[in-house]
Amino acid sequence: MTDFAQRRTMMVDTQVRPNDVTSYPVIEAMLNVPREEFVPESRRDVAYAGQNIELAAGRVMLEPRTLGKMLEVLNLQAGDLALNVGAAYGYTAAVMARIAEAVVALESEAEIAAEAQARLSAQDVFNVGVVTGPLEAGCASQAPYDAILIEGAIEHLPEALADQLRDGGRIVALFREGNLGVVRFGRKLDGRINWRFAFNAGAPVLPGFTEKRGFVL
Repeated sequence: MTDFAQRRTMMVDTQVRPNDVTSYPVIEAMLNVPREEFVPESRRDVAYAGQNIELAAGRVMLEPRTLGKMLEVLNLQAGDLALNVGAAYGYTAAVMARIAEAVVALESEAEIAAEAQARLSAQDVFNVGVVTGPLEAGCASQAPYDAILIEGAIEHLPEALADQLRDGGRIVALFREGNLGVVRFGRKLDGRINWRFAFNAGAPVLPGFTEKRGFVL
């Protein structure tokens, strides 16, 4: 029988802590949320691997290092209402829910969203609301958000999503720039998001976040 609790501890000790993740709430959450319960059955054995895990075409569960560092820079607070864009089966939302007051988990695939809801309920995570809809549209009905985490790469941030971040709010996103993946942290001040570099990482570009390219002769 696989000892997933031991794997979880090893993941935090060898992949998360050594990569400048020092936030106690983030470490505590990642030690306590069972990743293996938020992947398809065929992926359970690799749930703690130090790489992105493919969940569906173009969709991945972010490697522990990347997610841990994104959460570190996002700096969730106990009273926050947070939006998790591209929630897949709900793992990141479950981790965020141990820190924030409430999380809206947005997923574009109805079947995956239903699975996420079932898996979150099975783990007694009741402060996450799973919503189905286009990822690039966000979830305006619950806005404004104190914090937004986009779970996958983007080439640009749609205005509709930026508008849902409250003034003073924080966002973390992985921008695809050519062959590079750059995670940036943004803070919204006076209606404008000011970005700064956080670290490098990689992931597929999420549907709806590809930059429109003009026709070139």
